Amino acid sequence: MEEHRFEIDDIALYRRLCGFKDRNLKTIESAIGVTIIPRGNTLIVNGPPKEAEAAVKLLHIMSDHLDGCEERQDFDDFAVKYLARTVAAGKDVRPGNIDRFRIVIPETGRTVAPRTLNQAEYISHIHSHPITFSIGPAGTGKTYLAVAVGLQMFLKGKVERIILTRPAVEAGENLGFLPGDLIQKINPYLRPLYDALFDLLPFERVSSLIEKGSIEIAPLAYMRGRTLNRAYIILDEAQNTTMSQMKMFLTRLGNESRIVISGDVTQIDLEKPSKSGLLHAMRILRDVEEIAFMRFAREDICRHPIVEKIVAAYDRHAKKDG
Repeated sequence: MEEHRFEIDDIALYRRLCGFKDRNLKTIESAIGVTIIPRGNTLIVNGPPKEAEAAVKLLHIMSDHLDGCEERQDFDDFAVKYLARTVAAGKDVRPGNIDRFRIVIPETGRTVAPRTLNQAEYISHIHSHPITFSIGPAGTGKTYLAVAVGLQMFLKGKVERIILTRPAVEAGENLGFLPGDLIQKINPYLRPLYDALFDLLPFERVSSLIEKGSIEIAPLAYMRGRTLNRAYIILDEAQNTTMSQMKMFLTRLGNESRIVISGDVTQIDLEKPSKSGLLHAMRILRDVEEIAFMRFAREDICRHPIVEKIVAAYDRHAKKDG
């Protein structure tokens, strides 16, 4: 066991660091596995060497962040848990990146906050990697959070357009037999993406952006031959891409662009599921540093509580049949 001391001269800052009734300290103790004793303006940290050092590092990061922001801004339990897990894992966390995973839509002031640690990690990956894969069951926030980050980047001028695409497996990627023009034909398959957009911005604003081409909706087959610069591209339902489609899509990435790919490998609708472009990409791209892979679990489901039970029941059934 080791003992470390962390002192803060500013009493107001010290109280904000500890949290109401030392709530932040208790969260750190539980998350990292140390004991923190507040004494005057000093925090005494006791624990195994590695854990004690991680806790002191976290206290430094938190105090630096609080010292540079408004007095009314404090840490909530989720933020402390996320930071504690990140620091304990040996990952680099800078004070300026602490609020990165809180998505604020500039025009409306709407704030979207992650509800699980994996969701926070997902948002962080999108900001720090040109390509991010998110794999997991329905209801884990894969699509919604990707759309929210995309809107934030677009409204802040970091990208010039948002492109939404999805393989229309049910229509054989042909779409010819469906009534209407291209947008009307592909719309039914992009409904989840639309739902996220309309939840974050007024209907009229989204419609205007679509009319101007700032938000583009296109079937995956129509992406061939393009180079997408300063764009934020979301590929939804990626488990239903073929290997050639996935390669084609990934190589559309241009300068200053972001690609976010989401899918559920338990819901592959292809005739030969083993040929899924998502499964193939997960195997051959896992060692590329610039590509992040985020795997969600049932614990990340944020829909109605019964959804997690439904997913678990189907998983048990599949294992039993297998």
